[in-house]
Amino acid sequence: MSRYEHRISHLNGVEAGEGWTFRPADDTCRAIPMVRAQLDSRDLFAAGRLVTITHGEQTYQLRLTAQNKLILTK
Repeated sequence: MSRYEHRISHLNGVEAGEGWTFRPADDTCRAIPMVRAQLDSRDLFAAGRLVTITHGEQTYQLRLTAQNKLILTK
């Protein structure tokens, strides 16, 4: 089990492999702290101004604008 799998296996009492699709850890993986189901956008955008989110079969892009606003597009 990778560090990533180990960390999220404890979320909501879900055991690893139950309803989660795990990707192998590599150099592009990083942990973002979450407190009470809340992320700080500074942590989320620390590597750039664009985050790609996969939700089921759909892919979305979350962008941080020059005016410090968030835009989610499909």
